[in-house]
Amino acid sequence: MLRTRTHYGLTAATLAGLMLVTAACGGTTRGDADDSGGAEAAGEADPNAEIPEGLAISYLPKQLNNPYFTYANTGGEEAAEELKGEYKEVGPSEANASSQVSYINTLSQQGSDVIVIAANDPDAVCSSLQQAQQAGSVIVTYDSDTGKDCRDVFINQATAEDIATTQVEMIAEQIGGEGEIAFLSATPNATNQNAWLELMEEELAKDEYADIEVVDTVYGNDDDQKSFNEMQGLLQTHPDLKGVVSPTTVGLAAAARYLSSSDYKGDVTLTGLGTPNQMKEYVEDGTVEEFALWDPKNMAYLAGYAGASLSAGRITGAEGETFEAGRLGEYEVGADGEIVLGPPTVFNEDNIDDYDF
Repeated sequence: MLRTRTHYGLTAATLAGLMLVTAACGGTTRGDADDSGGAEAAGEADPNAEIPEGLAISYLPKQLNNPYFTYANTGGEEAAEELKGEYKEVGPSEANASSQVSYINTLSQQGSDVIVIAANDPDAVCSSLQQAQQAGSVIVTYDSDTGKDCRDVFINQATAEDIATTQVEMIAEQIGGEGEIAFLSATPNATNQNAWLELMEEELAKDEYADIEVVDTVYGNDDDQKSFNEMQGLLQTHPDLKGVVSPTTVGLAAAARYLSSSDYKGDVTLTGLGTPNQMKEYVEDGTVEEFALWDPKNMAYLAGYAGASLSAGRITGAEGETFEAGRLGEYEVGADGEIVLGPPTVFNEDNIDDYDF
């Protein structure tokens, strides 16, 4: 049965704490801004400040040619076009810890007003992001966060609790509430992946899941072939494995590809986070019953509007501020500068044809 938990025009605030107020002065592009940078120059938010045309809005995903980010950043391009800004996408070919640093430095030197980044490693990029802030760039993280002192706001695709709970519910239901399971994650240092894994472990520690045991966690580094090989290794290493959860679109699709042509198909359950277009054939052939995700295009679209609102001074990133995000409507900044797109949707044979991404 279809389970839909929200639509994408809703927002939620999570986790109490303080927010570093770091936004650009209203009504200027970076080329016109004070050398001290938008973060330092900003005072109180002016919700009526005009967003200037020509903002340089740059997207830095974990890696290029990743289908998830390729689709997601079409939303960033859409937002930049609506805002009459200049869209750019750059990034590494591999999602390792330090691969994004040189791109951050280059974007800062080129005068990007807004840098939207999905961090491969929260520590490796922090110093470069802070230098970019000091040079005048607004920093928006999306999909995977850094420390709150390294960016202005974070566009969270959904609360970590909702994502973890959804995946645990799916795997538990599909394996009948008992048996051995494993996790196939992305990179060992990805902040979002690690948060979800920890919360899934906590959820599974509840009495209702007492008969489910996590026996292994492996990492495919968001690489198709490595994820394929790791799935194969899990099934060979753990002959009694009942299910695998892969909270990464690359990993889930690669694992499904291996499972679909193996002797384990029908005996081992696979679920996690994936895109409908990647997973459709595996749902139709019975390899995967259901999986979940948010709309990554909307996530990147929201990031563009948040960055422009920060750069113009409409918001400073303080908790409780609101701003308009184009076709998505009004959003509110939560604690620690977190802006939540909305809880995930579960996809299965009943609704997968309704989506095209």
